[in-house]
Amino acid sequence: MVFIDDLEIWLTRKSIKNMHLRVKPPDGRIEVSAPRRLPLATIRAFVREKRAWIERQQRAIAASPRGEAAAASPEEVAQWKAVVSACVPPLIEVWEPIMGVKAGKIAYRNMTSRWGSCQPATGRICINVRLALYPPECLEYVVVHELCHLLERGHGPRFQALMTHFMPDWKERRAKLR
Repeated sequence: MVFIDDLEIWLTRKSIKNMHLRVKPPDGRIEVSAPRRLPLATIRAFVREKRAWIERQQRAIAASPRGEAAAASPEEVAQWKAVVSACVPPLIEVWEPIMGVKAGKIAYRNMTSRWGSCQPATGRICINVRLALYPPECLEYVVVHELCHLLERGHGPRFQALMTHFMPDWKERRAKLR
């Protein structure tokens, strides 16, 4: 980690040809990957040149549902859980007969890195309560995605074909979560 002016930069030196700059959710962390031999002065100049872009990205992240979730209170998380846990069972009830599957136990968690998970052996499905911050079609997408895992474990071509069969617009819905 280095400081460039008042910006905290997570610098990684790698065997690469070009420098890469990223502003990462959920907190707007600034990451720079740079060639091993690139002088620090060059990296500093690059970050300074991109400062306006960095600040725009950080503002966008802070205003996004992901940024809002990172700063949430326990009360807000409890509200999200109430909303999601009220919406998921009816969605599962609709989709199980369409897909020919049966979900097991449904759990709800405040997760930072995934929207849902599925244990095909038990049928247990876990749904991220942060989905309450997104449009309803995103929650439905995640439910169908996890139910698809009861038919196909991985995310390979068969899984994608199942998703397309059951929910033709799944890629557009998924894009709203990114």
